[in-house]
Amino acid sequence: MAALRAWFAGAGFLEVETATLQVSPGNETHLHAFSTALIGPDTAERRRYLRTSPEFACKKLLAAGETRIVDFARVFRNRERGALHHPEFTMIEWYRANEPYEALMDDCAAIIAEAARATGATRFAFRGREIDPFAVPQRLTVAEAFARYAGIDLLGTIGEGEGDRECLAREAAQAGIAYGSGDDWGDIFSRILVEKIEPHLGNERATILYEYPLPQAALARAKPGSDKVAERFEIYACGIELGNAFAELTDAAEQRRRFNAAMDEKQRIHGERYPIDEDFLDALAIMPPASGIALGFERLAMLAAGAEHIEQVIWTPVQD
Repeated sequence: MAALRAWFAGAGFLEVETATLQVSPGNETHLHAFSTALIGPDTAERRRYLRTSPEFACKKLLAAGETRIVDFARVFRNRERGALHHPEFTMIEWYRANEPYEALMDDCAAIIAEAARATGATRFAFRGREIDPFAVPQRLTVAEAFARYAGIDLLGTIGEGEGDRECLAREAAQAGIAYGSGDDWGDIFSRILVEKIEPHLGNERATILYEYPLPQAALARAKPGSDKVAERFEIYACGIELGNAFAELTDAAEQRRRFNAAMDEKQRIHGERYPIDEDFLDALAIMPPASGIALGFERLAMLAAGAEHIEQVIWTPVQD
């Protein structure tokens, strides 16, 4: 962590500390938050959440005029625990205002190499898979990966920014992917990604999987001139997803539409929904063009240390 802090300082980033308690923990369908009550001097209770990401707060700082920031943020996610997941962990989230998201790809390569230098590692390994942490990452579009590893024409299942569920279901069936009758386009996409694509990512060198389909854009903007893909990438090493990056969406109305759609889906699947942070949407409307990424610190530490379980690189794991 000291080495990475030094790298960010040397690259001109200002380290910020954003609040853990938030009005909204985030509005993604399958993320689950811890909730609590903020009690004022008048004893009135207001629902608050432990953040699942510092994203909303960081973007408010970009709207306020900051241009290059990083937050080593403690974040909290419920219903997540395993070799690669922990209820409380450190997320390194950084932003570059008025810079393309390709700059974040270069950042990731530098940070992986910095982690290796800090620990003296010459190879990163996890469950029998290895990479050279100093090698230039492979860059592969999602569409290329689906064609190469699953034989699926992914972009052919997308029209006007929406996924055609039946079209992708037929492609999945031909590729031998099982799915449920209640699975939507996004569910089937995720099944294909996990079963057919991810086993091939991050072998010998890190892989940057970019140009995610628009139905999976989340908080990313569409690629200019495209109604099929967004400027979003994820980086993988030894089969582990390390980071998720966006060229940030700054259309507040479109972001509200996406949030509402995600919360409707969350209500349908999980029976709950989270509020929308109106201050965040107000900030988004005046935020400059920017690129941002969230990278799991403990996952990177695992690879650098040769650990097999995330709790091996956490000082005091959360008790069951």
